[in-house]
Amino acid sequence: MTIHETVIAEALPSSTVVLVRDGVPGPELLLVLRHGKASFANSYVFPGGLVEAQDHDVAERCDGQTEAGARRLLDVGSGALAYYSAAIRELFEEAGVLLARGADGRWVNSEALAAYRTGLHDGTANWGEFLARYDLRLACDALRYFAFWVTPREVRRRFSTRFFVAAIPDGQEASHCGVELTDSRWMTANAAVAESRKPGFQLPHPTRVSLETLGKLDSVASMLDWAGRQGEAGVSCNLPAVVSVSGKPTIVMPDDQLYPQYDDRGEES
Repeated sequence: MTIHETVIAEALPSSTVVLVRDGVPGPELLLVLRHGKASFANSYVFPGGLVEAQDHDVAERCDGQTEAGARRLLDVGSGALAYYSAAIRELFEEAGVLLARGADGRWVNSEALAAYRTGLHDGTANWGEFLARYDLRLACDALRYFAFWVTPREVRRRFSTRFFVAAIPDGQEASHCGVELTDSRWMTANAAVAESRKPGFQLPHPTRVSLETLGKLDSVASMLDWAGRQGEAGVSCNLPAVVSVSGKPTIVMPDDQLYPQYDDRGEES
């Protein structure tokens, strides 16, 4: 067995959102296609992205979750609410769905604010200023934390990603941004896994595992309840490795006998 070169790059904090809705065949999940030059190129993934500096500046606009509560759930020392902010911001930028409420406590009209998607995405608009201008409150209570994945040590661009589930708010519609994303589809989890067995429909390993798990649940409510229980019970870190099997890069988990042994620096020993 040959192990690929181990490159110990920093895993960048990020968030992703499994957006769900009830459909005729069962609960449907939003998958978006990343273009060929983006991270997870040419793969269908859930909307999400990096935690940015501006996400650390909006804690006072987070409703339904406290910094202390978020630290406990995510098991981080500080900046826990920034993961929630990043999840909501990236979902808005990439899919046009905004998990935020106005001063009246009602869901915002995301379509009326759609012009800000581009500005937030290209950096010409500031997240905190946008929220303050429209007096918006981030609906952190709409997010259910259920999984934690870290990119394998062997990969040069790494992410430390928190996975959340959220139901699409009434009256909002999802649409891919057309910048990093070139397609979007509402699919049942089982249909997405089945589609991935065909050429041209790629799923990253964490996305596939999430779909296989959520595919066992039969409603949006059951997905949210399940994810809530996962978070409260404690979410463990999933850290796969990439090894070569018969000359083909293969993802293995720590309980696999092919999983490499690493020293304290994270290098293969």
